[in-house]
This record gives sequence, C-alpha cells and structure tokens, in this order.
Amino acid sequence: MRTTTLLAIMLIALGVVAFGYQGITYTTKEKVVDLGPLQMTAEKTKTLPLPPIVGAIALVGGIVLLIMGRKKD
Repeated sequence: MRTTTLLAIMLIALGVVAFGYQGITYTTKEKVVDLGPLQMTAEKTKTLPLPPIVGAIALVGGIVLLIMGRKKD
C-alpha cells in the first residue's frame, strides 16, 4: 500500500470519528484539601470540543488524496 493511500485512509477515518464524537472528554484529579495527613481529591471532567469543521476538512482531504493517488497510477 502506498503512503498517500494510507494517509488518505487515515484522514477519512479521523474525519468520521471527529463527526461521531464532537469532542474529547477526560478526567483529572485535583487536590481539594491538604491538611497534613488529611488529603482530599476531587475528580473533574473536562471536555476538549472538536468542531465539526475539523472532521469535514479531514474527510475531504482524505478523499482528495485518495482520488489524486489513483489518478497517478
């Protein structure tokens, strides 16, 4: 498999995933209280938004690369 074809397939897959998830959610632990031996932590959920335009650009870019790669052959 050629490099451009592989890159095109990866971009198409990334575009589809970006449309499906609309953002990346992750959890962090933060110290709330730290009084000597007494420590309390809290889990906070944060979301990194992923705009749909990112998925569209990746999808279109992958399709263009795939078509251009086939025209060269």
